[in-house]
Amino acid sequence: MPPGAHTSLYDNPNYQVVQFAQMTLDSILSADPNDSTVEPSPYVGIQFAAIPEVAGIATQVSQEFSAVYAGQQTVEEALAKAQAITTEEMEAAGY
Repeated sequence: MPPGAHTSLYDNPNYQVVQFAQMTLDSILSADPNDSTVEPSPYVGIQFAAIPEVAGIATQVSQEFSAVYAGQQTVEEALAKAQAITTEEMEAAGY
């Protein structure tokens, strides 16, 4: 597992019997941020954050963007709230 990764899901015996569990873990561990696309690309990086806070942040932030689609707030408001949510969660986690 990458440094700092939350491993409890992959250590859980109930999850280990799921057909795609090992394939998912193998994919995460073999992802190469310097060569992450089928065709050559100028971009570097992979879409995987090896910290347990990501799921909660993603849920809260996606709700803010859903509110934009529903006409309840502007993109600018959602972006500001997303930044505040992320900052608060990361600081609370000690980053």
